[in-house]
Amino acid sequence: MSTLETMSRHRCHGGVQGFYRHASTACAGPMRFALYQPPQAEYRPCPVLYFLAGLTCTEETAAIKAGAQRLAAELGLILVMPDTSPRDTGFDGATGDWEFGEGAGFYVDATEAPWSARFRMHSYVVDELPALIAANFPADTARSGICGHSMGGHGALTIALKHPGRYRSVSAFAPIVAPSQVPWGRKALPRYLGENPEAWAGYDACELVRRQTFPGTILIDQGEADTFLEAQLKPELFDQACAEAGQPLLLRRHVGYDHSYWFISSFIDDHLRHHAEALG
Repeated sequence: MSTLETMSRHRCHGGVQGFYRHASTACAGPMRFALYQPPQAEYRPCPVLYFLAGLTCTEETAAIKAGAQRLAAELGLILVMPDTSPRDTGFDGATGDWEFGEGAGFYVDATEAPWSARFRMHSYVVDELPALIAANFPADTARSGICGHSMGGHGALTIALKHPGRYRSVSAFAPIVAPSQVPWGRKALPRYLGENPEAWAGYDACELVRRQTFPGTILIDQGEADTFLEAQLKPELFDQACAEAGQPLLLRRHVGYDHSYWFISSFIDDHLRHHAEALG
């Protein structure tokens, strides 16, 4: 287990918002994450909610913009918000394109060189990070939920569907539900995973839900004024796939809302309550 470095800690709604760094085995280099401990964590282990951010984001984005700490403090939820990729990799093409590389890890375990050496965000989120949290914080990791936005919504859905025994709840804001079929995914997945579409299907929520449903209702919120809605997000495809698979889905569409954290902060309380109910 790597040593955890505390970068900063801030009192927040009676709890503590911290920012941390450690040497990651999965990503073969330093990784950062944000973690909020509610007041209840001072005297008992608390359930954990992971929030996966989207393209261009860091561990700071949701911690600062989502406004989740107030209700997390009331509900007694630990919030964990990892960075979206390894950084300073030195790989050709890893920077300079906001849709791929650093800041755009797509929560996959890359199989293609050079990305396979560092871009293993799936293993990082599913295995390494929870073990680190369990060893260093008063977390009841047996009660875990996962949520995300956009690329992070894709991450939350695919991780929960691939590991339904690890998480008791899952939700997403404006997720990329069918990366195999949209430009963002068609750009990133072949470079990370190779040209075989079957490899992409292993990280495609629409394909995964047909193979393995999640034991609970999936909550998705989508803004109708989201500029990425028609070309990149296509929630109707996941709606159809869930209906065919018998997967309970609550897909809510909101008139006038866009893709930003103004949208997320407007509905984050509903997501926290969704998770808190499942986590007990």
